[in-house]
Amino acid sequence: MPREQLGICAEGNLHSVYLMFNANEGGESQLRPCLANVAQYLYELADQYADSAFNAFVAIGANFWDHLYPGSRPTELKPFPAMESGNRDAPAIEFDIFIHLRCDRLDILHLVANEVNEMLEGLAELEEEERGFRFMDSRDLTGFVDGTENPKGRGRQAVALVGDEDDAFRGGSYIHVQKYVHNLSKWHRLPLKKQEDIIGRTKQDNIEYASEDKPLTAHIKRVNLKYDNGEPMEILRQSMPYGSVKQQGLMFISTCKTPSHFEKMLHSMVFGDGEGHHDHLMHFTQAVTGSSFFAPSLDFMIQFDD
Repeated sequence: MPREQLGICAEGNLHSVYLMFNANEGGESQLRPCLANVAQYLYELADQYADSAFNAFVAIGANFWDHLYPGSRPTELKPFPAMESGNRDAPAIEFDIFIHLRCDRLDILHLVANEVNEMLEGLAELEEEERGFRFMDSRDLTGFVDGTENPKGRGRQAVALVGDEDDAFRGGSYIHVQKYVHNLSKWHRLPLKKQEDIIGRTKQDNIEYASEDKPLTAHIKRVNLKYDNGEPMEILRQSMPYGSVKQQGLMFISTCKTPSHFEKMLHSMVFGDGEGHHDHLMHFTQAVTGSSFFAPSLDFMIQFDD
């Protein structure tokens, strides 16, 4: 298996920095080796900052991939699947490059983010920057534990990394990023039981409702999808809360060996089950971005480092 970028399957951290770049026109021939150097550098920093659990990955936008790597393309790579129904909106706002940095020390992240920005100087412009943080015991700002359904141990690689199905891109991962802005004042006015019904779990103890007690509009009901044979459609979530008092929410990040799992989950949230049962959590949070990327293996990227 080619060496995957370490941030794709890493366990959670205390802090994160998300950098979204758009490439300057005509600089692809220089950008390819530059990004290879960035990816290699971030890979090596995982050893240098091992005590702080540093990890990272570089991902290339679906709409930019062919400009950067015209020779081959991941089989299922496509633009973000924008969706809208009623007051539920999942817009597409694409970027060319996504740099995902995480660590248990914010000062190291700040240092590395500046270094990466300098490495890309003249080749790409920083369009968006967001900083995430662990909230309490890995909870979303709604107060509920986030990522409970994530695969564990080696299961993380099995879910997140491309394997035999696309040999040229083994060890890579399809990445979807959405920035959600929460309406917390509206959320906090809800009684506890109403909040729990919307999520499908208890808030304090994080106990999932029994199947028969789960409303069809519960968030968990809408995103825990299965194939016809009963096999779960899993993704590895690398999401973290972000923001200030003025604007705050969740940076939702899905990594998976196929984009179809995320697309089906988002469709289930926005459009529901065909019988009017959409995800009622979307009454309290609004997606303001939606971007599709592919994070290739480190070995794929460093083919282009000269």
